[in-house]
Amino acid sequence: MIRFENVSFSYDKAQQATLSDVELVIPEGELCVVIGRSGSGKSTLLKCVNGLAPRFTGGELRGRVLTDGFDTSTRDTKEFAGLVGYVGQDPSASFVAETVEQELVYGMEQLCIEPNIMRPRVEAVIDLLGLDRLRARRLTELSGGEQQRVAIGAVLTSHPRILVLDEPTSALDPGAAEDVLAVLSRLVEDFGLTVLLAEHRLERVLQFSDRVIVVGRGGQVTAAEPAQAMEFAPLAPPVVELGRAAGWRPLPTTVRAARRLARQDPRLVDFEPEPMGPAVAAEPAPVVVRTSKLTMKYRDVVALREVDLAVRDQSVTTLMGRNGSGKSTLMWTLQGARRPTSGRVDVDGSDPAGMSAARARRRIALVPQNPSDLLYLPTVADECRQADRESQRPPGTCESLLVGVLPGVDAGQHPLDLSEGQRLALALAVQLTGSPKVLLLDEPTRGLDYPAKHRLAELLRSIVADPDAPTTCVMIATHDVEFAAAVSDSIVVLSDGEIISQGDPGTILTQSPLFTPQLARVLEGRALTLADLAAPLDGAAR
Repeated sequence: MIRFENVSFSYDKAQQATLSDVELVIPEGELCVVIGRSGSGKSTLLKCVNGLAPRFTGGELRGRVLTDGFDTSTRDTKEFAGLVGYVGQDPSASFVAETVEQELVYGMEQLCIEPNIMRPRVEAVIDLLGLDRLRARRLTELSGGEQQRVAIGAVLTSHPRILVLDEPTSALDPGAAEDVLAVLSRLVEDFGLTVLLAEHRLERVLQFSDRVIVVGRGGQVTAAEPAQAMEFAPLAPPVVELGRAAGWRPLPTTVRAARRLARQDPRLVDFEPEPMGPAVAAEPAPVVVRTSKLTMKYRDVVALREVDLAVRDQSVTTLMGRNGSGKSTLMWTLQGARRPTSGRVDVDGSDPAGMSAARARRRIALVPQNPSDLLYLPTVADECRQADRESQRPPGTCESLLVGVLPGVDAGQHPLDLSEGQRLALALAVQLTGSPKVLLLDEPTRGLDYPAKHRLAELLRSIVADPDAPTTCVMIATHDVEFAAAVSDSIVVLSDGEIISQGDPGTILTQSPLFTPQLARVLEGRALTLADLAAPLDGAAR
């Protein structure tokens, strides 16, 4: 179905090739997961399938890419529209209509599909992806996760034979991600759809994959079955990392397989966790962020409903909940960009909505879901220098922060040419350069691989633990339960604009199966992360 023949790809002015001598065959009717470090070339590989690279990306492609037997270099991209459905990292960038239902119809209109065929297809996709309550909503009013589901639905209505998805679950809550992946698996199994998707959250997708395609740093590409690929892949989900640390062979790729092995391993059968949380707090830290009966409405939609929240100094607080539960609205309201319908916001003694932009930025800074909103200069180096000037920091401050979050970002590249993870790391560095008292991060792990997420967690933990650091309070909105388990002091769960639970990670993250980290499922809640198991797994492998 898809064949790469000695394919190499280089971007203009790049020091090395993004893809190098790729020989790859993707058979019809398989679900293939593309993995690799942030910026390794996964998105470029996907864009080669229908000719988006190099036609819309620039650069030079050598070799041949054959999609359903057609050479992508000899046919216009629009000729692949009915064959290949493509959803990029930023789904909203592909929207052309005003409402959800109009967007689902638009692609079929461009392919001149008969109206009597359109309606049944729209209804089928709405049922598949759970979009019924969203069908009349404006696309601009949807959460990031809701937009992602709509973007996937918009290409499915055209009935493509190949579906290419770049980070399709990055903005989805665990339940929605599981539903979407189950739908894709069903389409592969029952209708022979070929699915090629790039994803960093392997804990979500590995169990659904027929084949794993590993993109290495030097542009080398290797394909193998999931268990075999995990033997050499530079990235792995928590259950595989547990298997590596424990010396299990073959490596488990699912929670079920890991649980069976754990029950046979005496080191884990007898493992008892340390008591969670601090022993005795001498005195609770002062409250830095407080809301009182905070309510926010968009026309007839209540996004926040009388939210009472207190966030303490020197802590990392994580907001979780389903798509559309109000997490991003709460973030923007705390930042001061949106005035609440009613209620109060207090950030370190003041309401940011009443401050000047410069003063508010020093009080509280937000890295949004789309980090490109903060980036407007022609190169990464220019962004870093401008951040240093605006914040009156020594030259090199922003660049040093960027290296700490994600090393290897090319300072000469245009920010919009970076991968999603690289743009997010740059936006985070820009905001930290301003030394805000409170830092807000909306879906900060989108596009980040496991090592980058680990570095980000360490950075955030070190920031709030340092008494001399200007930033002493961090709030995160995320669907990434593994990241939440690693970084959080406390977790707040929202549903329909209301706080339904809050507490320490060990309690909150084990209340719902969908929000439970992989290791907690394997070990029945006795550990959340591999760091919790360092001592019992020390020593030689079995």
